[in-house]
Amino acid sequence: MNDKTIEQEIQAKGLTAPRITPADLQANIASVHYFTAGDGYAGAGSLTVEEGGTITPPDQLDLLTFCVLILRNGFTVTGESACASPENFNAEIGRKIARQNAEQKIWPLMGYELKERLFQQALPDQGVANGGVSHD
Repeated sequence: MNDKTIEQEIQAKGLTAPRITPADLQANIASVHYFTAGDGYAGAGSLTVEEGGTITPPDQLDLLTFCVLILRNGFTVTGESACASPENFNAEIGRKIARQNAEQKIWPLMGYELKERLFQQALPDQGVANGGVSHD
């Protein structure tokens, strides 16, 4: 089951309580950035190479793809995809897998945020927020 299938099932069952939807998750992503470990190796190495020098990362680093998602509030999450067989490496597929892995890390963050919001709304007064102890 993927997120889209689960969302369809939730809607079909008429479950309407507050929740995080796939659309909410996507709307929370401000920007997406991809690079391979080889890109990172070469970029970091270029900071120390003299003019005219070259950086050649080990071939295996080009098989590890990273996705960095910057969320609306500035928080970042990462996902990765590693290819075991160089013959099977495909940049587009690697990026899709890395992004899916990064997105999976957003669900618990947004779930916590929603639960905290619901908890705060359910409080009868601020005294409860302090453990029921009044500091007056």
